[in-house]
Amino acid sequence: MTSYLFEFIGTAMLILLGNGIVANVVLKGTKGSDSGWVGITFAWGIAVFTGVFISADVSGAHLNPAVTLGLAVAGKFSWELVPGYMFSQVLGAMLGTSLVWLTYKKQYDATEDPGALLATFATGPAIKSPLWNFITEVIGTFALVFGVFFIAGGTHGEDPITLGSLDALPVALLVIGIGMSLGGPTGYAINPARDFGPRLMHAILPLQGKGPSDWGYAWIPIVGPLVGGALAALIYLSLGI
Repeated sequence: MTSYLFEFIGTAMLILLGNGIVANVVLKGTKGSDSGWVGITFAWGIAVFTGVFISADVSGAHLNPAVTLGLAVAGKFSWELVPGYMFSQVLGAMLGTSLVWLTYKKQYDATEDPGALLATFATGPAIKSPLWNFITEVIGTFALVFGVFFIAGGTHGEDPITLGSLDALPVALLVIGIGMSLGGPTGYAINPARDFGPRLMHAILPLQGKGPSDWGYAWIPIVGPLVGGALAALIYLSLGI
């Protein structure tokens, strides 16, 4: 239960700081509207650093169902813990994005663009093309999970792979790199909990002038990262390191 709690806390901090920068950039009446894409990617890296540093020594700091699945596929994490970890991550994402809404309540009230409102919760494609959006999410998440295997010092022994607090910075730098290099087409969810939990809160919270939550697109940032995480595990295993 302690591991589940720290997955919840770590993911909540990840989304609080991550979706917080998006809100600061896109909502009306903030002081961070000039931050742009570079500001978003760096702040998401700091969000990852914070979430991982908080939870690493207790839960292993997955904070992402794609990471949890990838480690389980590689035999580095117990399948029995997978559902609890994923559930905790989604709940943490729901809390984190709700705290963003509370922080920027007046800016949410002042923003009339439904697309901007949704962007502070969930990801969306720059050019909507389901197949290619899906491929983008697979590739981005593959890069994340494959990198995590080596950052965490994984070998093909039976010992589990867990991120320690010293791994927080390299993982954060990896996420910044993914955002800068691969994030343009879809906004790089690379994490099903990061997208699903906040999208659910977008549907629930009383946002003035909000549009639909775009559930038709929602499967892509869920399934794509899970496929990317599993593929990363399979390639890692195939290397025979």
